[in-house]
Amino acid sequence: MKKKKRSSFFYVLPQILLDIFCVYISYYMTLVIRISDRSETPWSRIVYMEAFHTIIPWSLLICAIVFLLFRFYRIMWEFASVDELMQIVLGVTVACVLVTLMGYSLLGDNRRFPNSVYLSAWLLAMVLIGGWRLVYRVIHKARRKGQREVPKEEKTRVMVIGAGKMGSMVIKEMHNAPESRSVPVCAIDDDPGKKGIRIHGVKVVGGRDSIPRMVVRYNIDQIVFAIPSVKNSEKQEILSICAKTGCQLKTVPALYEIMEQGEHASYPIRDIDILDLLGRDEVQLNVEEISGYLEGKTVLVTGGGGSIGSELCRQIALFHPKKLIIFDIYENNAYDVQNELLMRHKDLNLEVLIGSVRDKGRVNHIFQVCRPDVVFHAAAHKHVPLMELSPGEAVKNNVFGTLNVAQAANEFGTRRMVLISTDKAVNPTNVMGATKRICELIIQYFSRRSTRTEYAAVRFGNVLGSNGSVIPLFKKQIAAGGPVTITHPEIIRYFMTIPEAARLVIQAGGMAKGGEIFVLDMGEPVKILDLARNMIRLSGFEPDVDIKIEYIGLRPGEKLYEELLLDSEGKCEKTAHDLIYIGSPIAFNEETFLKELEELRGCAGVDNVRMMEIIHQLVPTYSGHAEKNDALAREEAQQAEKVEMTS
Repeated sequence: MKKKKRSSFFYVLPQILLDIFCVYISYYMTLVIRISDRSETPWSRIVYMEAFHTIIPWSLLICAIVFLLFRFYRIMWEFASVDELMQIVLGVTVACVLVTLMGYSLLGDNRRFPNSVYLSAWLLAMVLIGGWRLVYRVIHKARRKGQREVPKEEKTRVMVIGAGKMGSMVIKEMHNAPESRSVPVCAIDDDPGKKGIRIHGVKVVGGRDSIPRMVVRYNIDQIVFAIPSVKNSEKQEILSICAKTGCQLKTVPALYEIMEQGEHASYPIRDIDILDLLGRDEVQLNVEEISGYLEGKTVLVTGGGGSIGSELCRQIALFHPKKLIIFDIYENNAYDVQNELLMRHKDLNLEVLIGSVRDKGRVNHIFQVCRPDVVFHAAAHKHVPLMELSPGEAVKNNVFGTLNVAQAANEFGTRRMVLISTDKAVNPTNVMGATKRICELIIQYFSRRSTRTEYAAVRFGNVLGSNGSVIPLFKKQIAAGGPVTITHPEIIRYFMTIPEAARLVIQAGGMAKGGEIFVLDMGEPVKILDLARNMIRLSGFEPDVDIKIEYIGLRPGEKLYEELLLDSEGKCEKTAHDLIYIGSPIAFNEETFLKELEELRGCAGVDNVRMMEIIHQLVPTYSGHAEKNDALAREEAQQAEKVEMTS
């Protein structure tokens, strides 16, 4: 501790002495210049110099105290900015005003300095005190540059998109970091008034339309997008232009990402991700509405180790629940989420339970012991092709897992249950979608009969980056050198980021009154072919040149496009949130519903032909049942034939 104090003292002392010397020189030089005037008599010159020696010790003491109070010596001048410059101006001004007042009070009328001396000394003191700091900064910068500068031939030529505050910061930081391999060469901004101006020596050469041309002219290697506040629609348009240039793309993240990065980066720049081309503006939440039903409550998330479930847990933890319970059958994912949450939230009351929603006894035991106030039911089988091969498992897990949770919520007094549904539940052509539609019916059934629990479902499309989505698959295929496989050149999908989906699910849960099927605004659909091409370009390759794209045909149960509403649901009802709507409830035979479910339970995985018939009865819009039944009948006949031949 003593050593640190002593080193700080010896660091500050030379600066104080240098500032005092600057003040002394300022007053001495201005006085000498003034008394050297021919109009002054020899006697007045002697008087002024005696007065100077009278007040200068007190003047220097006053200045030293003021400079200390203004924290001149707690600033790293090699990184100083306009704010620090204004601090010097204000500090020197206050010190000189006090010296002037002291001079007027201590010196008589016949010894008082002319006003021009005080004014000139103030100006000269600011120049000298600010000047030596500027010289120090220049020397420090030159020394760093000489020691750590990367050879010119190894430099990366950079185009900066955005000539605003962030663009200026990025350019400045590249200049100030000699160890950086990035050299800003030109800047792009759509504001015509900025064309031709220079930012830290870098010229603004045009708007977004000039990007391809300027990339060639300036031999650009890398493009940095530095407009964090721009709307995502504009960002996507600009980045789409940049992606076609073949340059490496980077971006300055949004504010919340910069705050998360903290000190992990010298300046907040990261690689452009496909999410930047597809993502939308950050979702704004009604914090009061959410806090009202999550804060201080016991919250259970089934499937809490999955893509959506884990993000729900991350978001819920921010609202200070009384207890957060993760329930998942896959312990590795649950363990990873547990470690992450406890690292981020030291005071979070977290419990991780392993088990299956198919196990009614396990589900009931958890509800009986933990008594959750709110349940987010995210556990489900969701891979369409796999569920087509194992339809009985989709029924057992999706339908009866949901039924078990819904019944337990009603029996043990859970206040609210929110089902995570999918757009594949609308006019389903696959077993997975049909089972999720039955799950929605279960929610509506219990909402009309329960007096203690509010049930709701939230329906949305594909989630970017989730397990099983196309993006991780495309990344692996590109890393392997291709080909990138697409089922059909015209296939389109709705996409949403995982954090956006989780936030909207939580927000919809706060709006639930009972029985709603909330439909999330998924924005514009995305053509999978365009998605694949953009990902290939972002990886530094040219589609169909470096990485081939192959069409493998639609998989069993797959649609060319997905829908978010059934025809019978009509138009969505608006809610207070711009991105959340409510679909009209669908009429179904509630009297026979549970009976049909029990029959479905009995034949699931045993009599798949009958199982598909019951699914069609429950979901008349399911169009894949006939084809599926034929396939199942053929499969069962082949198996019977094999058994007969063996016997």
